[in-house]
Amino acid sequence: MLQQKQAIGGRGAQLNPANPYHNLRYDEFPDPDAALRTEYIPTHPKTILNKVTSPDLGFGYGLNCYQGCEHGCVYCFARTTHTYWGYSAGLDFETKILYKEEAPAVLRTSLLKKNYDPLPIMMSGNTDSYQPAEKKFGLTRRCLEVLSELDHPVGLITKNSLIVRDLDLLAPMAERGLVHACLSITTLDEDVRRILEPRTATIDQRFRAVSALAGAGIPVAVNIAPVIPGLTDHEILGIAKRAKEAGARRIGYSVVRLNDQVADVFTDWAHRTLPDRADRILNRIRDCRGGDLGEKRFGVRHRGEGEIAGMIKQQFELAKRKFFPGEPDWPDYNFELFSARKKPQLSLF
Repeated sequence: MLQQKQAIGGRGAQLNPANPYHNLRYDEFPDPDAALRTEYIPTHPKTILNKVTSPDLGFGYGLNCYQGCEHGCVYCFARTTHTYWGYSAGLDFETKILYKEEAPAVLRTSLLKKNYDPLPIMMSGNTDSYQPAEKKFGLTRRCLEVLSELDHPVGLITKNSLIVRDLDLLAPMAERGLVHACLSITTLDEDVRRILEPRTATIDQRFRAVSALAGAGIPVAVNIAPVIPGLTDHEILGIAKRAKEAGARRIGYSVVRLNDQVADVFTDWAHRTLPDRADRILNRIRDCRGGDLGEKRFGVRHRGEGEIAGMIKQQFELAKRKFFPGEPDWPDYNFELFSARKKPQLSLF
């Protein structure tokens, strides 16, 4: 039975850790009523595609229409990026959402540049493209319209069932080999989900989204992520089974990593919400991370190392053999259409 001692319901983080880059003072334990409100802040970037150089990621660019994420996943690695904007990685990350008003126009300009190097784009490489702000601003859909018009491949990864809103765009793109989709699923326990990732879609909604995407012919995967030792690691087989039943073509996984201020947010959350299990969970994460809670080394950061990480890997491999045997039916992105379409576009400039 979960012992919920959160001061601020409907949010993941319960505090605002100090920002290491700015000499600003934060209320470590903010007023609960104030923390419930979400503030949307417009930004005007000159670029929108972030070149990815990490050798352990399978895409070329990240496209982020939003900074910060109202989903409020306690463990989210992207929390630390909010500090670059002058905010805290804690409640600020969930309540101060920056949206990039000109993202679709900037994307179009970027794709049509003569020196643009066509590589797979991931929406997003950081915060969720279908978070609640998307209902209000529609920037993800408008960027998809640009990508569809120019026949440029894109991958989508989300914890929100709002992705099915865009089936009318995604299904024709899939027919042209332009899109992959992925739903991240952490747990099958709704009680855990509500406090771990409070403003995400429910687990059933996510599996229904997998079914809808698969039914529309869109290659869709399920990412069992992050696996949290001592909390969700026993659910790998169950999630894989439901993923197969829903129509996913493949599965993946990653082990939780709590870098920098994310460790403060998660540790506080664990002791408030799961006081009887907090130390066990944190110690098991440390076992996967060489004694620390975080990990930044390429090749190790996603899977961890050590005995517990090895056991998690064994469970995942068993799940693959049982429910996803053989090579997955996973098509390559088709860049030929973009290359052919871009030539006449460039002749106009």
